This record gives sequence, C-alpha cells and structure tokens, in this order.
Amino acid sequence: MKPGRPGAGRGPAKRGKGGTAAKTGEAAAPDAREPARTAAAELPVREGEHQWTPGELAEVRAGLEEQVQGLRSEIAASASQIAEGDASDGAGDDQADAGAKTYEREHELALAYNSQDLLAQIERAVQRMDAGTYGICESCARPIGKARLQAFPRATLCVTCKQREERR
Repeated sequence: MKPGRPGAGRGPAKRGKGGTAAKTGEAAAPDAREPARTAAAELPVREGEHQWTPGELAEVRAGLEEQVQGLRSEIAASASQIAEGDASDGAGDDQADAGAKTYEREHELALAYNSQDLLAQIERAVQRMDAGTYGICESCARPIGKARLQAFPRATLCVTCKQREERR
C-alpha cells in the first residue's frame, strides 16, 4: 500500500472575508499548509534514555531530507533511463538478446519501485516528526527508542514489535 500525497484532501487555508488576517484585524492563524514542528523535548523516549535535543532532532531531520533529495534525483534519472529503453531498438534481436533486455528492464523497474518506497518511508518519518508522533511505535504505542531512531530514522516499530512482525 502506497501512502497518498502529503496534504491530499486538504483545501486552501480559509482566512475570512478580507482575504488575509492582517486585513481583517484577526490574529494571524498558522497556515494549514505549513506543518507544525514538534519540539524535540516533546518526543517520546524509552526509560533510561535522555530526551531528544533540538540539535539531535535537527541532525536526524537533515539526514532524512538529504536522503529525500538524493532519492528524488535518483528516481528521476531512473525514470528517464527506463523511458529511453522503451524504444523498439531491439528489432532483429534473437530470443536470448530479447530475454536479457527484458530481464534488465524488469530489474531497473524493481530498483525504481524500491527507491519510491524508500522515499515514501522517509517522507512519512518527516511527517511524523512534524505531527509529534515520531518515536511512537505504530503497533504498541510505546516509545521506539532514541538510539534505534538515530541508527534507523525511518523506524515505525519498536524492536519488540519488529521482531514479532518478522517471525510471522
């Protein structure tokens, strides 16, 4: 199952009859399109671990955002490479050549799909940071653990729940 586009289904922020809060004299409301950033100290940690510091959280976020940029460029390059291979330049190939080209194309498609899934996981981790749910196990609702998240920032399950999932 692929997650939907971030912010899908949300309309533009409504501001009142005057168009903006400044014109109507109302207090400026936060823009619904801008995610609220959760303070690092508010994120859950396991017993015995220190709270997240703003620097630690910023480091994890920066790493995730760097990965997002790299994956987006990799996906774009892969998509153009796959599209270039669609031309019927194999006219006259024997069965072995056609089979090898088909195998190579399917391999490239699998890598592209894996990159898209990884991108979705990373974007979801950033969304969880913004929503204040980063570090909460999606299965048992207990803290995942700061050390686990620093090593594997895309984690959505604590170690116990992940082990249980892998045994199935």
